[in-house]
Amino acid sequence: MDTLMWEAKAAEGRGAELLRWVLDEGVRAFADPGVRIEVFIAGERVVVIAVGDHPPRRLPDPPEELIDRPPHAWPFTRVNLAP
Repeated sequence: MDTLMWEAKAAEGRGAELLRWVLDEGVRAFADPGVRIEVFIAGERVVVIAVGDHPPRRLPDPPEELIDRPPHAWPFTRVNLAP
């Protein structure tokens, strides 16, 4: 497995703060030049997708006051679409 999808739902009204935490603190866990990080938002949810050449690490848990529930994380394996 070489890809991690991590999703957290912000506590009500804390979406911007959760996003800031993810950008400033959360993705630092992947301070590896071999890992590509993408961050997405939808309403109060923040999703991080980390793709690398080795098994992904999990993001640290954000401060409890920023989240509605514990984050979810799923490991995946990339599928090469080239023939």
